[in-house]
Amino acid sequence: MDRKFFLVAVAGGRGSRMGADIPKQFLPLKGRAVLERTIARFAEAFPGLSVVTVLPKEHISTWDAYCSSRGFTVRQSIVPGGITRFHSVRAALSKVPDGAIVAIHDGVRPLVSVSLLHRMAERMETERALIPVVPVTDTLKILDPSEGGGLVTAPDPDPLRSRFFAAQTPQMFLSEEIKAAYEGPFDPSFTDDASVARKNNIPLSYIEGERYNIKITTPEDLVLAEAVLNHLIPE
Repeated sequence: MDRKFFLVAVAGGRGSRMGADIPKQFLPLKGRAVLERTIARFAEAFPGLSVVTVLPKEHISTWDAYCSSRGFTVRQSIVPGGITRFHSVRAALSKVPDGAIVAIHDGVRPLVSVSLLHRMAERMETERALIPVVPVTDTLKILDPSEGGGLVTAPDPDPLRSRFFAAQTPQMFLSEEIKAAYEGPFDPSFTDDASVARKNNIPLSYIEGERYNIKITTPEDLVLAEAVLNHLIPE
C-alpha cells in the first residue's frame, strides 16, 4: 500500500457510566491501561504507524505521565477532546495528511484483533470507506419513549432481525475524503464516522467484525474484557 497508515484513537470521554474515579480509558486491564492496549494492538498490526490520540484536556498530563512510567513509546500526537465526538474527530483529523489511510477507532475497544486490522487494510486497497459490522442476534422491538415505552404499531414493531447489523470501529477511510466530510457542520444524526461519510456521499463498504471487539463502557464490560483476555486471547 502506497498510502501511509494513521490511527485516530478517540478517548475524549470522561466515563461517567463506569462510576470510577478516573476515565475508563485509563483503567487497568490485566495490568495495562485500556488505552495502551488499544493503541498497542494497532502498533502490532502496523509497525511505524502514526497515532493521533484524543483525550480530555484535563487528563493529557495523566496520559503523558502514564506513557513515561510504562516506557510506552508509540509515537503520538495528542489532541484535546471537543464538545462532541464529532468535534473531537474533526480536531484529530487536522493532524492527518491527505493521501493516507486513516482508521478512526474508539480508544476503549482494546480487543480488536490484528487479523481484522490486516483484513481491513487489504480491503482498503480498493475501497474508499470500510466499516466492520456484526449481526444483531437478539429479537428487536421498536419502542417509542414518548409513549412510555409502548410498542410502535407502524410501520413494523417487530423488524426482521436478519437485516440489522451493529457497527463497530475501527472505521477506515481515505484521509482526504473523511477530512473533507468533517469540514461540514455538525448534525445530531452523526452517530459514527460512517454517518458523516454517508452524508457527504462517500460510498461505504462493509466487512464482518468481531464478537469480542467490544466497547468498554460499564464495569461489566471491563470484567468481560478481562475474561476474554484470560481465556480467548492468551498473552
